[in-house]
Amino acid sequence: MSHAVDPKSPTVTSAPPPAADDPDPAQGTLGLPQATALVIGGVVGTGIFLLPATLAKYGTISILAFGLVTVGALAIAAIFGKLGARVPAAGGPYAYAREAFGEFPGFLNAWSFWITAWAGNAGIAVAWVGYVNYFLHWDSTPGKIAIALVGLWIPALINLSGVKNMGLFQVVTTVLKFVPLMFVAIVGLFFIDNANFGPFNASGKSFLGALQVSAALVVFAYSGIEAASVAAAKVKDPRRNIGRASILGTLACAGVYMLSTIAVMGNVPHGELVDSSAPFSDALNNMFGGSVWGGLMAAMAVVSGIGALNGWTMLCAEMPYAAAKDGMFPRPFAEVNRAGVPAFGILVATVLTSVVVAVNYLWSEDAFETILLLATVTTVIPYLFSASAQLFWLVTRERPVSRAALAKDLAIAVVGFVFTLWMVYGAGSDAVLKSLIMLLLGIPVYIWVKAARGEYGPGGAEAPPTDPADITVDMRGH
Repeated sequence: MSHAVDPKSPTVTSAPPPAADDPDPAQGTLGLPQATALVIGGVVGTGIFLLPATLAKYGTISILAFGLVTVGALAIAAIFGKLGARVPAAGGPYAYAREAFGEFPGFLNAWSFWITAWAGNAGIAVAWVGYVNYFLHWDSTPGKIAIALVGLWIPALINLSGVKNMGLFQVVTTVLKFVPLMFVAIVGLFFIDNANFGPFNASGKSFLGALQVSAALVVFAYSGIEAASVAAAKVKDPRRNIGRASILGTLACAGVYMLSTIAVMGNVPHGELVDSSAPFSDALNNMFGGSVWGGLMAAMAVVSGIGALNGWTMLCAEMPYAAAKDGMFPRPFAEVNRAGVPAFGILVATVLTSVVVAVNYLWSEDAFETILLLATVTTVIPYLFSASAQLFWLVTRERPVSRAALAKDLAIAVVGFVFTLWMVYGAGSDAVLKSLIMLLLGIPVYIWVKAARGEYGPGGAEAPPTDPADITVDMRGH
């Protein structure tokens, strides 16, 4: 149980009442199973179904990277659980940064997460196309773009129909995709041939360089652990369920991720895996012979992709919705349709994702890896600010802090902070530069929003009327 601690006194007092913008538990639609499914569904997309092939280029060092990133992901999930109890407000990382550091850092977090959501959806869509083409073989660039657009707009229509439909679809697709992953993760271990793994470092980079890049790629596979905190306004009893859903979802994904990646690398020869567009299907075909099992896995990957895009499409709109309600995003993002969902945010994000997919297929040699590294940087920025907010409240005790758990919470917060810094560095200079430019493009939007509200300064005060006759300039320019 959390307690509020007065820094001027050793006396422990009861926690303060919920803030005015805290979501009403009675209004939540998503219970613990649905919230956990939202986390799992957001984390387990088609990215994991293509990731073993992408990581194979770096060798089995990527398995070590997977382990290190898993530790960091669990630390971030634990941080989200604590922050969700302290600030159970819609928007997750945006709300934490706003409460701890002010409105402008809050805006930058919302902007960064928004970029992550729709750019990350492009990465999911690219991986999804590979598994759809296991059946269709539309290998031309226009064919791939057409398949990706279908995969993006079906979840958008489901989200536009309402939260209940979105939640039901999320639970069904989560079950359908998690079961085959568990099957490969467990059964595949009995068919491993050590000769298939290939070299430890196949990248030609230094040990540290290969470890950093492969770890940065793995981070994208874990993006989504913040899903329950972002959708706090739609979660029942958010003070309790956000943390539980975040931890349970991340633990489930971590176990399946690690084992299934090892199983795929051990069942597909390294040379074939590097060029594979459907590595899980290839693994099953090698395990049991023929193509029936591989086709079944490809079908599950198609379902998985739709489920992940369904959850992320909601998140694309939820954080801008929360920010727009606070006046930090353009007003249309705060408007809802008859089904009670922020339709403008869903439509804008889906259009942007469609453009990114088309551009990458037309001009990029490796669309999946390019998008992954870009999304990695924009993903960990909100994580970094969330870890910083947790450190801020633990050290200053300006928010409820439990003395008994203080040392443990501090250690977890420090691990999360260092982990996010390492991931930014590991993404590489090109991805960091592009992400920085996209982040800085949000500043004019912030200025526009503030000007539209007639506000100035960090406190959002209204600009005073100015009479030109009252303005005087002395010889020093004052």
